Amino acid sequence: MRHIVHLDLDSFFVSVERLQNSSLIGKPILIGGNSDRAVVSSCSYEARKYGVSSAMPMRMAKMLCPDAIIVRGDMEVYSKYSNMVTDIIDEDAPLYEKASIDEHYIDITGMDRFHGSLKWTSELRQRIIRETGLPISFGMSPNKTVSKIATNEAKPSGQLEVEQERVKPFLNPLSISKIPMLGQKSYHLLRNMGVAIIETLGAMPVEMMIRVLGENGRSIWEKANGIDNAPVVPYTERKSISTERTFEKIQWVL
Repeated sequence: MRHIVHLDLDSFFVSVERLQNSSLIGKPILIGGNSDRAVVSSCSYEARKYGVSSAMPMRMAKMLCPDAIIVRGDMEVYSKYSNMVTDIIDEDAPLYEKASIDEHYIDITGMDRFHGSLKWTSELRQRIIRETGLPISFGMSPNKTVSKIATNEAKPSGQLEVEQERVKPFLNPLSISKIPMLGQKSYHLLRNMGVAIIETLGAMPVEMMIRVLGENGRSIWEKANGIDNAPVVPYTERKSISTERTFEKIQWVL
C-alpha cells in the first residue's frame, strides 16, 4: 500500500508577510492589488471570517471586511521562502513533487518498515516550522487526492492521517466542494441534482457521471470513491524554473 503525503503552507503569502512585519499578526490581511480590477491573491483566516476568499474581487473583499489591511505582496520574497521549504524536503524525502509554490507531495511508500510514516512526516513538518517560521499542514493517505483533502481538513497548522480502511468513512460525509479540481460549474450542476455530499456522488453510476460532466465525470467519480493512482512526479529544477516563469505572467491565487 502506498503512503502519499501532501504538505501545504497555511495562508502562505500572509504567513510570509507576517514574518516580515509582526504587526500584521492577528489582523485581517488581504494580499493583492488595490485597484478596482484587482483580485485577492490570499487572505488571512481573520479575513475569511467575514466571507472573504481567494480569487474574490478586491472591491468586494473590502466591502465585506472594511478593516482589512491590504498588502500588495512580493513574489520574489515568496519564491525565496518556497525554495527554503523545498530545500528542507529535498534533504529528507526519498521522492517528492512540488505541485505549486506552497504545496508538495511526498511518496514515502515502504518507509514505514524502517520509520513510522506518521512520525517521520510529523518530524519533517516540525523542522519546516522551526527553520522557516512558516505554519504548514499535511495529510497522509494511500493517494494524492485523499491526502490533499485531509490536509485541508487538518488546517490551520495541523496534520491528519487517513489509512486505507478509513478512506471512505473519511470522505463520505464531506461536501462535494472538497473534491480537488471540481469547478464551480460542475459543483452547481451536481447541487441542482441534489448531490451535496461525497457519499451520494460516489454512489452514482459512473456512466451517469460521464453523461452529466463529460469525460471529467469519471475522474470526479473516482476521487469521490477515494481512487487515485496518479504518481508523485519527481521534482526537477527545470520544472521549477518554468513554473515560476509562468506564475510571473498570471495572478497567483492561494
